[in-house]
Amino acid sequence: MRWEVILKTFSLKKKLDRSFPRFEMMKKAPTVSIIVAALNQERYIGRCIRSLLNQNFPKEDYEIIIINDGSTDKTKYALEIFGKEIKVIENESNKGLPASLNLGIRSALGQFIVRVDADDYVNSDYVGILHKFLSYNPNFDAVACDYYLVDDHEDFLSRKNCMVDPIGCGIMFRIEQLIDIGLYDDGFLSHEDKDLRIRFEKKYSIHRIELPLYRYRRHDSNMTNDSELMDERMKSLREKHKDHRLDLL
Repeated sequence: MRWEVILKTFSLKKKLDRSFPRFEMMKKAPTVSIIVAALNQERYIGRCIRSLLNQNFPKEDYEIIIINDGSTDKTKYALEIFGKEIKVIENESNKGLPASLNLGIRSALGQFIVRVDADDYVNSDYVGILHKFLSYNPNFDAVACDYYLVDDHEDFLSRKNCMVDPIGCGIMFRIEQLIDIGLYDDGFLSHEDKDLRIRFEKKYSIHRIELPLYRYRRHDSNMTNDSELMDERMKSLREKHKDHRLDLL
């Protein structure tokens, strides 16, 4: 009698497993979403992604979202190497950096958003340290880390204070606050990071961690080297934020 019960139970379990495969434990959503927008970055994107995959942070707790913004080089093939380790969004045409970042944020599953540029890379404790700070300090809405400026060969140039020389990367935000301020203004094809930060700090707080966890690459082809274009776009930023201290822009 006892064996009959066991066999019937086993048979019922097999039927349930076949009929209801979703009885398997649901995969939990990641806590952190890393957003990377890439335009013609075949040379650097692999280095960036490898640094993100090499985090001292549970794999299941973060996702990597890459937005390929209409690249015409071999960026698409460079991304295919990583398979399902990353989530790739393909823009059929170039939408611009702010629009691509917004697309990534809207696709994110995490409670925390952190941006990394496709030609940069990060320390293995980057995600873990920023996440731990926000998890234990609910009174702060974002946290930024210092960074190293490196050249095209990844040689050290200088160490930067993220509050004195702010960049758009190296900051982890709570997603609710980003959504509240309206995400990036896609009218800015550069200085979108400064615009977002100004709007964010009008309502919310950013804490500084004095650890250089981010590597900001300076090279001949990155857009920040076009000083004339950047000056022109800075005028638009100043015009939008007339009430902001000009020395902070």
